[in-house]
Amino acid sequence: MVSSRFLCATSVAVLFALPSSQTLAGQYVFKVRGDTILINDHPFKILGLRCSNALISDAKTSELINNLNTFKSYGVNTVSVFVMGSRFGDIKGYRANGSLDPTYAARLGQIIEAADQRGMIVLVGCLYWSTSTANDDLAAWSQADANGAIANTVRWLKDHDYRNVFVDPDNEGMAHAARGWSIAQMIDAAHDIDPTIMVAYNHRSSPPSNADLYIHHSPKVTGKPWLDSEATPTNSPGGYWGSYSKDTHNKIDYYNYSRIGRYTTGMKNNQFAQTRDGCEKYNGHILASTWLQCVPNENVNGPFMTPGGRSNIDDVHASIDTLHPDAGILWWLEYIRDRYGAWAPPKPFVHSPTFGN
Repeated sequence: MVSSRFLCATSVAVLFALPSSQTLAGQYVFKVRGDTILINDHPFKILGLRCSNALISDAKTSELINNLNTFKSYGVNTVSVFVMGSRFGDIKGYRANGSLDPTYAARLGQIIEAADQRGMIVLVGCLYWSTSTANDDLAAWSQADANGAIANTVRWLKDHDYRNVFVDPDNEGMAHAARGWSIAQMIDAAHDIDPTIMVAYNHRSSPPSNADLYIHHSPKVTGKPWLDSEATPTNSPGGYWGSYSKDTHNKIDYYNYSRIGRYTTGMKNNQFAQTRDGCEKYNGHILASTWLQCVPNENVNGPFMTPGGRSNIDDVHASIDTLHPDAGILWWLEYIRDRYGAWAPPKPFVHSPTFGN
């Protein structure tokens, strides 16, 4: 096993999530100091899973929570979950007035509390504009409305003492691209509510200085953390989020991904190399996969909040809209476990500390 000096080596007993009314939140705190990310003041590198559609139903939220111990045993310390979107999920986590829909907020709270009990982090994604129908009721929004939605999200996190989190206000800058809204203003709106909750920037354009960390599409900023929060193989035929996963979704009667959870040997090796670079040169790596993001449509019954299989599939291009029995991300989970070990967080805070950078 490669030395995991950047992962906290302190072993703690696994704590199981209690019902929300009994859970003490704020046992784990995510923050940034310089170019380093910290959990309870211990430097660490993120190894995560992008579970963007985890709020789609009570059943899928529960499935993720029930598998957190399994993911942790492989080395996963972070999951990302979206309030709005994501593609094919059409999750309408924001009401037209910018408030959080209580059904989706309750599911998100369950995930955050369960993660906190295990010393894990949750990336809370906010706006996910794209092709999802989640923004259909938000056509009248202005910059002020977008700012308000982000502020409401951070206020909700603050009010519940959720500190094992960081926030992505605008996934890939999609709302910025569609509506011209300033992501820097969204970040300011978040910081105005609570500057101790870390906020990321995620767009290709020149990054604003007010972000606490920079992720995925953002250029790297000297002296600040960067990680890929949506990493996929760069050698997928047709592009992973292009024709490889959307060969048939444009048909009127098909609304889901194709080739769900399928990877060639070359794609796996590419993902392994990205993982090494992300963890050993930058601040971590979050795996994104159609396995984790697909939806129930076409009787697929996604998203899958489980390891699945190793994708040892002879022909990934055969029957692309049929779920293969060996589809999954187990191959990547086994890789990070063998290279970095199970996630062992530092000791929890007994009470919420005084927060700050």
